[in-house]
Amino acid sequence: MIIYPDIELHNGQCVNLKHGGIETPRVFDISPLEAARQFERDGAEYLHVIDLDGVFEKEGGNADAIRDIIRAVNIPVQVGGGIRARSVIDNWFNDGAERIVLGTAAVVDQRLVEQACAAYPGKILVSIDARGGRAVSHGWKYATTFTALELARRFERAGVGGIIYTDIDRYDELPESSMANTTQMAMDLECPVISSGTVRNLDDVSMLSQLPNIAGAVIGWALFSEAISLVDALQLARQKTTRAGFI
Repeated sequence: MIIYPDIELHNGQCVNLKHGGIETPRVFDISPLEAARQFERDGAEYLHVIDLDGVFEKEGGNADAIRDIIRAVNIPVQVGGGIRARSVIDNWFNDGAERIVLGTAAVVDQRLVEQACAAYPGKILVSIDARGGRAVSHGWKYATTFTALELARRFERAGVGGIIYTDIDRYDELPESSMANTTQMAMDLECPVISSGTVRNLDDVSMLSQLPNIAGAVIGWALFSEAISLVDALQLARQKTTRAGFI
Protein backbone atom coordinates (compact mmCIF):
# COMPACT_ATOMS: atom_id res chain seq x y z
CA MET A 1 0.00 0.00 0.00
CA ILE A 2 1.35 3.39 -0.99
CA ILE A 3 1.21 6.35 1.33
CA TYR A 4 0.44 9.57 -0.53
CA PRO A 5 1.43 12.63 1.54
CA ASP A 6 -1.23 15.21 0.79
CA ILE A 7 -0.11 18.79 0.16
CA GLU A 8 -3.13 21.09 -0.08
CA LEU A 9 -2.48 24.64 -1.28
CA HIS A 10 -4.47 27.80 -0.60
CA ASN A 11 -3.00 31.18 -1.51
CA GLY A 12 0.39 29.54 -1.88
CA GLN A 13 0.37 28.05 1.62
CA CYS A 14 0.09 24.52 3.02
CA VAL A 15 -3.31 24.26 4.66
CA ASN A 16 -5.90 21.81 5.88
CA LEU A 17 -9.66 22.29 6.02
CA LYS A 18 -10.37 19.71 8.71
CA HIS A 19 -13.46 20.90 10.62
CA GLY A 20 -13.48 24.15 8.67
CA GLY A 21 -14.10 25.70 5.29
CA ILE A 22 -11.88 27.48 2.82
CA GLU A 23 -12.56 30.72 4.72
CA THR A 24 -10.98 29.35 7.92
CA PRO A 25 -8.18 26.97 6.92
CA ARG A 26 -5.52 25.70 9.27
CA VAL A 27 -2.25 27.07 7.91
CA PHE A 28 0.96 25.12 8.49
CA ASP A 29 4.28 26.87 9.05
CA ILE A 30 6.09 25.25 6.15
CA SER A 31 6.16 26.13 2.48
CA PRO A 32 4.65 23.66 -0.02
CA LEU A 33 8.06 23.18 -1.63
CA GLU A 34 9.81 22.43 1.65
CA ALA A 35 7.00 20.07 2.67
CA ALA A 36 7.44 18.18 -0.60
CA ARG A 37 11.20 17.94 -0.11
CA GLN A 38 10.77 16.79 3.49
CA PHE A 39 8.32 14.07 2.50
CA GLU A 40 10.76 12.90 -0.17
CA ARG A 41 13.60 12.82 2.38
CA ASP A 42 11.40 10.76 4.70
CA GLY A 43 10.91 8.13 2.03
CA ALA A 44 7.68 9.05 0.25
CA GLU A 45 7.19 7.20 -3.02
CA TYR A 46 4.54 9.57 -4.37
CA LEU A 47 3.01 12.98 -3.65
CA HIS A 48 -0.63 14.04 -3.82
CA VAL A 49 -0.89 17.80 -4.46
CA ILE A 50 -4.23 19.62 -4.53
CA ASP A 51 -5.00 23.21 -5.52
CA LEU A 52 -7.81 24.08 -3.10
CA ASP A 53 -8.35 27.43 -4.74
CA GLY A 54 -9.12 25.55 -7.93
CA VAL A 55 -11.55 23.29 -6.08
CA PHE A 56 -13.46 26.29 -4.73
CA GLU A 57 -13.05 28.31 -7.95
CA LYS A 58 -11.02 31.01 -6.25
CA GLU A 59 -8.02 32.88 -7.62
CA GLY A 60 -5.08 31.68 -5.58
CA GLY A 61 -2.21 31.41 -8.03
CA ASN A 62 -1.07 27.95 -6.90
CA ALA A 63 -0.11 26.57 -10.31
CA ASP A 64 3.44 27.90 -10.20
CA ALA A 65 3.97 26.49 -6.70
CA ILE A 66 2.79 23.08 -7.87
CA ARG A 67 5.10 23.21 -10.89
CA ASP A 68 7.97 24.07 -8.54
CA ILE A 69 7.20 20.92 -6.53
CA ILE A 70 7.11 18.74 -9.65
CA ARG A 71 10.49 20.08 -10.78
CA ALA A 72 12.12 19.88 -7.35
CA VAL A 73 11.39 16.29 -6.34
CA ASN A 74 12.48 13.01 -7.86
CA ILE A 75 9.28 11.15 -7.05
CA PRO A 76 6.05 11.21 -9.07
CA VAL A 77 3.38 13.78 -8.29
CA GLN A 78 -0.34 13.45 -8.89
CA VAL A 79 -2.16 16.77 -9.23
CA GLY A 80 -5.76 17.75 -8.67
CA GLY A 81 -8.01 20.63 -7.79
CA GLY A 82 -10.28 22.47 -10.18
CA ILE A 83 -9.16 20.56 -13.27
CA ARG A 84 -12.25 20.72 -15.46
CA ALA A 85 -11.03 20.82 -19.07
CA ARG A 86 -9.03 18.57 -21.38
CA SER A 87 -6.61 21.41 -22.17
CA VAL A 88 -5.78 21.78 -18.47
CA ILE A 89 -5.16 18.06 -18.19
CA ASP A 90 -2.82 18.19 -21.19
CA ASN A 91 -0.96 21.15 -19.71
CA TRP A 92 -0.36 19.43 -16.39
CA PHE A 93 1.03 16.33 -18.07
CA ASN A 94 3.27 18.57 -20.17
CA ASP A 95 4.45 20.20 -16.94
CA GLY A 96 5.50 16.83 -15.53
CA ALA A 97 2.55 15.59 -13.47
CA GLU A 98 2.52 11.80 -13.30
CA ARG A 99 -1.24 11.45 -12.78
CA ILE A 100 -4.24 13.75 -12.78
CA VAL A 101 -7.03 13.68 -10.22
CA LEU A 102 -10.52 14.66 -11.40
CA GLY A 103 -13.19 15.44 -8.83
CA THR A 104 -16.15 17.68 -9.60
CA ALA A 105 -15.37 17.55 -13.32
CA ALA A 106 -15.82 13.80 -13.29
CA VAL A 107 -19.24 14.09 -11.67
CA VAL A 108 -20.58 16.64 -14.15
CA ASP A 109 -18.77 15.57 -17.33
CA GLN A 110 -18.22 11.86 -17.79
CA ARG A 111 -17.20 12.46 -21.40
CA LEU A 112 -14.16 14.33 -20.13
CA VAL A 113 -13.21 11.31 -18.03
CA GLU A 114 -13.59 8.97 -20.98
CA GLN A 115 -11.51 11.19 -23.28
CA ALA A 116 -8.77 11.68 -20.70
CA CYS A 117 -8.59 7.97 -19.91
CA ALA A 118 -8.27 7.13 -23.59
CA ALA A 119 -5.50 9.70 -24.05
CA TYR A 120 -3.63 8.83 -20.84
CA PRO A 121 -4.25 5.18 -19.94
CA GLY A 122 -3.80 4.43 -16.26
CA LYS A 123 -2.96 8.03 -15.42
CA ILE A 124 -6.40 9.46 -14.65
CA LEU A 125 -7.79 9.07 -11.15
CA VAL A 126 -11.27 10.08 -10.06
CA SER A 127 -11.82 11.45 -6.58
CA ILE A 128 -15.22 10.61 -5.07
CA ASP A 129 -16.27 12.29 -1.84
CA ALA A 130 -19.32 10.96 -0.04
CA ARG A 131 -21.43 12.07 2.91
CA GLY A 132 -24.02 9.66 4.24
CA GLY A 133 -23.25 7.38 1.31
CA ARG A 134 -24.13 10.03 -1.31
CA ALA A 135 -21.50 11.60 -3.53
CA VAL A 136 -20.95 15.34 -3.14
CA SER A 137 -19.24 17.84 -5.42
CA HIS A 138 -17.78 21.36 -5.61
CA GLY A 139 -15.73 21.10 -2.43
CA TRP A 140 -18.38 19.07 -0.56
CA LYS A 141 -20.97 21.84 -1.02
CA TYR A 142 -23.52 20.05 -3.20
CA ALA A 143 -25.05 16.60 -2.78
CA THR A 144 -25.69 14.50 -5.87
CA THR A 145 -28.39 11.90 -6.42
CA PHE A 146 -25.77 9.18 -6.87
CA THR A 147 -24.27 6.86 -4.33
CA ALA A 148 -20.49 6.84 -4.21
CA LEU A 149 -20.45 3.24 -5.41
CA GLU A 150 -22.69 4.00 -8.40
CA LEU A 151 -20.32 6.69 -9.55
CA ALA A 152 -17.26 4.56 -8.90
CA ARG A 153 -18.63 1.75 -11.06
CA ARG A 154 -19.39 4.21 -13.85
CA PHE A 155 -15.84 5.57 -13.79
CA GLU A 156 -14.36 2.09 -13.60
CA ARG A 157 -16.17 1.27 -16.84
CA ALA A 158 -14.74 4.47 -18.32
CA GLY A 159 -11.24 3.10 -17.69
CA VAL A 160 -9.90 5.16 -14.80
CA GLY A 161 -6.59 4.14 -13.27
CA GLY A 162 -8.11 4.18 -9.79
CA ILE A 163 -10.64 5.74 -7.44
CA ILE A 164 -9.71 8.05 -4.58
CA TYR A 165 -12.50 7.65 -2.05
CA THR A 166 -13.20 10.03 0.82
CA ASP A 167 -15.81 8.98 3.37
CA ILE A 168 -16.59 12.41 4.81
CA ASP A 169 -18.38 10.93 7.82
CA ARG A 170 -15.16 9.19 8.77
CA TYR A 171 -13.13 12.30 8.01
CA ASP A 172 -15.40 14.35 10.28
CA GLU A 173 -14.95 11.73 13.02
CA LEU A 174 -18.67 11.15 13.48
CA PRO A 175 -19.26 8.68 16.34
CA GLU A 176 -21.03 6.16 14.11
CA SER A 177 -18.46 6.30 11.32
CA SER A 178 -16.26 3.33 10.48
CA MET A 179 -14.18 1.83 7.71
CA ALA A 180 -17.23 -0.04 6.40
CA ASN A 181 -17.92 2.22 3.42
CA THR A 182 -14.28 2.23 2.37
CA THR A 183 -14.14 -1.54 2.73
CA GLN A 184 -17.28 -2.00 0.63
CA MET A 185 -16.00 0.32 -2.08
CA ALA A 186 -12.74 -1.60 -2.37
CA MET A 187 -14.46 -4.99 -2.41
CA ASP A 188 -16.95 -4.02 -5.12
CA LEU A 189 -14.44 -2.58 -7.59
CA GLU A 190 -11.79 -4.15 -9.78
CA CYS A 191 -9.77 -0.98 -10.21
CA PRO A 192 -7.49 0.10 -7.34
CA VAL A 193 -8.99 2.19 -4.54
CA ILE A 194 -7.04 4.86 -2.65
CA SER A 195 -8.53 5.84 0.68
CA SER A 196 -8.51 9.51 1.67
CA GLY A 197 -9.41 11.20 4.93
CA THR A 198 -9.51 8.00 6.96
CA VAL A 199 -6.12 8.12 8.68
CA ARG A 200 -5.92 9.76 12.11
CA ASN A 201 -3.35 7.44 13.67
CA LEU A 202 -1.12 4.49 12.90
CA ASP A 203 -3.87 2.02 13.77
CA ASP A 204 -5.82 3.39 10.81
CA VAL A 205 -2.83 2.84 8.53
CA SER A 206 -2.50 -0.72 9.77
CA MET A 207 -6.21 -1.38 9.25
CA LEU A 208 -6.21 -0.01 5.71
CA SER A 209 -3.14 -2.03 4.83
CA GLN A 210 -5.08 -5.22 5.57
CA LEU A 211 -8.12 -4.40 3.44
CA PRO A 212 -8.44 -6.01 0.00
CA ASN A 213 -7.88 -3.78 -3.03
CA ILE A 214 -6.78 -0.73 -1.05
CA ALA A 215 -3.83 0.43 -3.14
CA GLY A 216 -2.98 3.48 -1.07
CA ALA A 217 -3.90 6.09 1.50
CA VAL A 218 -3.84 9.86 1.09
CA ILE A 219 -2.72 11.44 4.37
CA GLY A 220 -2.55 15.15 5.02
CA TRP A 221 -3.70 16.49 8.39
CA ALA A 222 -2.22 13.59 10.39
CA LEU A 223 1.22 14.19 8.89
CA PHE A 224 1.25 17.98 9.04
CA SER A 225 -0.06 18.04 12.61
CA GLU A 226 2.52 15.36 13.56
CA ALA A 227 -0.15 12.97 14.84
CA ILE A 228 1.86 10.34 12.98
CA SER A 229 5.23 10.30 11.25
CA LEU A 230 5.60 9.45 7.59
CA VAL A 231 8.43 7.05 8.38
CA ASP A 232 6.22 5.00 10.71
CA ALA A 233 3.29 5.08 8.29
CA LEU A 234 5.47 3.88 5.43
CA GLN A 235 6.79 1.01 7.52
CA LEU A 236 3.27 -0.21 8.22
CA ALA A 237 2.04 0.33 4.68
CA ARG A 238 4.87 -1.64 3.13
CA GLN A 239 3.66 -4.76 4.87
CA LYS A 240 1.11 -4.99 2.09
CA THR A 241 2.03 -5.40 -1.58
CA THR A 242 -0.11 -3.33 -3.92
CA ARG A 243 -1.62 -4.47 -7.21
CA ALA A 244 1.00 -5.08 -9.87
CA GLY A 245 1.67 -2.09 -12.00
CA PHE A 246 -0.02 0.48 -9.73
CA ILE A 247 2.75 2.40 -8.06
